[in-house]
Amino acid sequence: MILSGTTDTAATAGTDQSRSTKDQNKLAKDLNHFLTLLTTQLQHQDPLEPMDATEFTAQLVQFASVEQQIYQNTNLEKLINLQSASQLGNIVNYVGLAAEVEGQELPLQNGAAEFSYTLADKADKVTVLITDGSGKTVFTAQGETDAGVHRISWDGKDMDGIAVPDGTYNVTAAALDYNGDPLDVVHTVVGRVTGVAVGENGTPTLFMGDVDVAMEKVIAVKEPPAAVVQ
Repeated sequence: MILSGTTDTAATAGTDQSRSTKDQNKLAKDLNHFLTLLTTQLQHQDPLEPMDATEFTAQLVQFASVEQQIYQNTNLEKLINLQSASQLGNIVNYVGLAAEVEGQELPLQNGAAEFSYTLADKADKVTVLITDGSGKTVFTAQGETDAGVHRISWDGKDMDGIAVPDGTYNVTAAALDYNGDPLDVVHTVVGRVTGVAVGENGTPTLFMGDVDVAMEKVIAVKEPPAAVVQ
């Protein structure tokens, strides 16, 4: 189930049979086969040695138990669908807003991107590297080395000053201490939310262009920056 700011994708829940519906159909077929066999056996039983009703009675009880479980699953599916619809209604308001999330997949949207890196301790050297989907270096620069959060805005231009196309890039801030050993770095990226979805397990997801992130990764949500009038 996906809602997009520009494109609507039809939900498949209405076209595909639910698992409980398929189970009900299979149970009905199995029960019909069982009753057909049972009727045939009763018609051809020896009147002097009638069949013991214990076995087929137990089988009927098993059918009833399975049917009850299937109906319970049907009700659970309905509850899950209602919960998913409720969650989707809650997160659809994120569409059009700018979300800051943990991660290194950087969405370049309308020729602009924003990200941050956080250092727990002061570094001796920080190299910021932006690569495209093929791993090719698009942009690199030296970053600030003080401990704390460092926010960077990228204008979407490569090292030659040529604008690269919008899409998904990868950003890495590689930090080294004074001994040349790597330091832990926490990355976040900012992007405009273009769509939302609720997975089969009920997990809500935001889409920032081609970048999809779990709701639990969202750190902050804010109004997107106003467009610059040329």
